[in-house]
Amino acid sequence: MKRDIFQAIADPTRRAILVLLATQAMTPNALAEHFDTSRQAVSKHIQLLNECQVLTTSKQGREIYYRLDAHKMKEIDQWLEQFKQLWEDRFNQLDEVLAHLKTKKDETDTII
Repeated sequence: MKRDIFQAIADPTRRAILVLLATQAMTPNALAEHFDTSRQAVSKHIQLLNECQVLTTSKQGREIYYRLDAHKMKEIDQWLEQFKQLWEDRFNQLDEVLAHLKTKKDETDTII
């Protein structure tokens, strides 16, 4: 079953795994050491991340190392981009309202 990137980041544990793998390749055992959960639970998260195509694997001897494939994360950035301009416009409107209120307050203070 093909999964999308949003399923990968939907869970806090998976987000934490992605953060760990962003800095270095790690084995499932090394990843599991960072969590208060079983290695099997971490393996299930790794499996889902693999299905979401955000990990690359390399085998060294008997160990499998997982690494973040940040290219896939670009989908999140593209999705968020549609909201950035909206948020920016709203913050600019808020700045204008606050500046207007400050100007009114300053005018009132000088009259008194």
